Amino acid sequence: MEFGLSEEQNAIRETARAFAADRMTPFAAEWDENCVFPVEALREAAALGFAGVYVRDDVGGSNLSRLDAALIFEELAVGCTSTAAYISIHNMASWMIDSFGNPEQRRKWLPDLTSMKNFVSYCLTEPGSGSDAAALKTRAVRDGDDYVLNGTKAFISGGGVSDVYVCMVRTGGEGAKGISTFVVERGAPGLSFGKKEKKLGWNSQPTAMVIFEDCRVPAANRIGEEGDGFKIAMKGLDGGRLNIAACSIGAARACFESARAHMGVRSQFGKKLAEFQALQFRLADMASDIEASRLMIHRAASLVDKDAAEATMHCAMAKRFATDACFQVCDEALQIFGGYGYLKDYPVERYLRDTRVHRILEGTNEIMRLIVARRLLGL
Repeated sequence: MEFGLSEEQNAIRETARAFAADRMTPFAAEWDENCVFPVEALREAAALGFAGVYVRDDVGGSNLSRLDAALIFEELAVGCTSTAAYISIHNMASWMIDSFGNPEQRRKWLPDLTSMKNFVSYCLTEPGSGSDAAALKTRAVRDGDDYVLNGTKAFISGGGVSDVYVCMVRTGGEGAKGISTFVVERGAPGLSFGKKEKKLGWNSQPTAMVIFEDCRVPAANRIGEEGDGFKIAMKGLDGGRLNIAACSIGAARACFESARAHMGVRSQFGKKLAEFQALQFRLADMASDIEASRLMIHRAASLVDKDAAEATMHCAMAKRFATDACFQVCDEALQIFGGYGYLKDYPVERYLRDTRVHRILEGTNEIMRLIVARRLLGL
């Protein structure tokens, strides 16, 4: 059991850290305040290989491991958690095309996705099916060389901005086995978008409904066979859960470091905050939770890399624990700052807002518990 990083992994981490410090941290507050989708910075991240971290290199990907991805997303999230999370989603959807698409599909879409010339969205959730994803209603009906799609997807990161939409829709009967995956390109007839949602956090990435009204999509855009869609979606989410949890770790680490520095300079009752044992204990717990989260994520990532049978359960465990624990670290940091932590002059409140949704998306933490329990009980 090796807990150290290789020389290459250290270099990958340092590259991501330097990029975050230079091209994300100085601008994150502005992106959040003005809801800026930072296209230029995203494409600069892509130039470093961060848009196709575990996409194969023949189409422009970096062909790295899931553990490498966890290192990258933790560092990017220190700079801007919202933007790092968008890059995570872009990676997840690109990987689905890379892993389950045929050679023509891979060549058609992935070179422009790995460079972020084009952006991609993952479309599973619907207004009436969130946690019960297999109950989705959006339907695709075969019509000659096309499928005709009708339905609506909700809470789509990149909705209205992305060029490519990886969509799970129903081609067969009820339940998971009736779901297929399609790539829908921007400009497809019958494709439209809802209003840009106003959100608590994640303001550097647009979110909107994706609407299909007799939307015609070539049959050649189907990824895999009919009925494979739910399996493809869930495979994508294993990695997505690790990435979003790694983003939580990055945010928590940034808050922890800010709180520790604040304790060294802020005085109350004639003493520095760092001299109060209650706050020392709180800081120790915060550091322990970050470390435990990181270890769980790295172990789960290594299991995904090995395609281990227990990978899905460990991804669910790690996502649940890390996103809960790291949100609490952000909250504890805000408490240490007191009233100052509630002001937008300090970044802690932004990290807290951006990490709150991590306990909901990529499968709610209640669903993560359900996945783990079913595996443990053989249900």
